[in-house]
Amino acid sequence: MSEPAEPTRLAELTTLGVGGAPERMLVVTDPDELVAQLTELWQHDEPWMVLGGGSNTFATDDDIEGTVVLVRTRGIERIATDAGVVLRVQAGETWDDLVAYAVDNGLAGIEALSGIPGSVGAAPIQNIGAYGQELSSVLLGVELLDYETGERAHVPASALGLGYRTSVLKRHGGSDAERDAVVLSVDLLLTESTDGKGLPIAYEQLARALDVQLGDRVELTRVRDAVIALRRSKGMVLDPADRDTFSAGSFFTNPIVTEQAARTLPPGAPRWPQGENPEAATVIPLDGSSDVVAPPPIKAATQRDVKLSAAWLIEHSSIHRGFHLPGSRAAISSKHTLALTNQGNARSDDIAALARFVQSRVQSEFGITLQPEPVLIDIEL
Repeated sequence: MSEPAEPTRLAELTTLGVGGAPERMLVVTDPDELVAQLTELWQHDEPWMVLGGGSNTFATDDDIEGTVVLVRTRGIERIATDAGVVLRVQAGETWDDLVAYAVDNGLAGIEALSGIPGSVGAAPIQNIGAYGQELSSVLLGVELLDYETGERAHVPASALGLGYRTSVLKRHGGSDAERDAVVLSVDLLLTESTDGKGLPIAYEQLARALDVQLGDRVELTRVRDAVIALRRSKGMVLDPADRDTFSAGSFFTNPIVTEQAARTLPPGAPRWPQGENPEAATVIPLDGSSDVVAPPPIKAATQRDVKLSAAWLIEHSSIHRGFHLPGSRAAISSKHTLALTNQGNARSDDIAALARFVQSRVQSEFGITLQPEPVLIDIEL
């Protein structure tokens, strides 16, 4: 079902805590009704946007033209197959609730993605990943409603252009997505654990937290608890009492540059050569802050590309944790350099000014332009 709602400022619906009110707002709880409502909006050529958990959205504080559709569809269907267990999950389900369901039911494959905020429908758009696991490794496909054709169809993961924190469905820096469509449901292929243990641990920091070796298998519940504890230590679990948690997570992606560009950086700069054998690359950790180093992506990029650490670039551009511009209520998290936070009553202009300052400092120091990770709504960086 769906029902009109009194337009609410997006500041109340997003983890960053900024954003104005739309002209119209709909709350939709039924998948078929979601299709019907979007189709009607598209037929009238009205401005529109869908919003799930609001954890990866950065919107202007000005009034927002058109309709915001809040996707609140629910449902997890379990399908047994010879290859494993398929979970067909409605887009409005909360991602972390899905992970909890999988762990409680002995299904391995997403336990290291515990604690990530937001909705299931947003997960493939961003190709979420953390602590050695990526959505792309378990994603079979999605059901989409295509804006151009108005058709509802199941699309295999191979057609989504999944990469490092991206897909053909993602809007980059406020630009249109390569494929304009709304995710209705997601199909995941998980492994049924007969011994209650998850997949081999593939991330060094997580292995240390669990006091095991890389490649060891650990009880699903232990992995989930350890990941949530690590995320909490970085301010990545929303806590009303901790302003450092009022963010959109990592605000900038780790840049991928040419090998030639990477050679211009100081010797201590972390870098991950991409190509046919990324596992063989030597990773240089950040001194005293290995928690901000991301693992290599699950699939190889262009042969001569190199992934860099955005956190290292920021920290070595004279921007420290807790940094803020004079008089601003926006600040770099005191726990995590990549998080831009709302320290209380910050405006979207405050967040944008801080983001631009960070970009300018890194550009000036290293000649690299950092790209924002959140979806930008009437914001330019």
